[in-house]
Amino acid sequence: MFKIFKQFRIFLLVHIVWKRYSIGKKFHCGQRVRLWAKKTLVIGDFFYIGRDSQIECDCIIGNYVIFGNKVGVIGRYDHNYEQMGVPTRAASQIRDKDYNWKGLHSTTIIGDDVWVGYGATILSGIKIGTGSIIAAGSIVTKDVEPYSIYGGNPAKKIKNRFENEIDLANHILKLKNFIK
Repeated sequence: MFKIFKQFRIFLLVHIVWKRYSIGKKFHCGQRVRLWAKKTLVIGDFFYIGRDSQIECDCIIGNYVIFGNKVGVIGRYDHNYEQMGVPTRAASQIRDKDYNWKGLHSTTIIGDDVWVGYGATILSGIKIGTGSIIAAGSIVTKDVEPYSIYGGNPAKKIKNRFENEIDLANHILKLKNFIK
């Protein structure tokens, strides 16, 4: 019974609440997940987003991506903090129809086979390369190389995901067979 309820909940979210976005097959989201994009939100197949997570910017996400709980993909220019004579709270914001400040053409791109750990934050406009891992609690402010592990605040490269080029090549080869 509980499994049917979960499937129904996901169906309602994908086909009614978030119908303006492109969400691939086998999508799963935990409780209290929020999705919002000004123009573009494309989510690939087999995406998992943990509870209390949010995507609040234009974003393109690949296939087989995992977000832990409390992950945020957020805009870095959501409020026009340079608007003269207006407190930031009252300034124009990206959700406004007539917003014309920074961030309008900033899309976050997350490649296939990416794992973003618990509580990580990714700023808009970042590109996270295929096969990468973002450590829990990290703040990603710059692009992430493919098949690498980043962590910290701001996130920096810790190491490559695989020990050597042969292991990476074997992973890519086996991954192609897995996905078929």
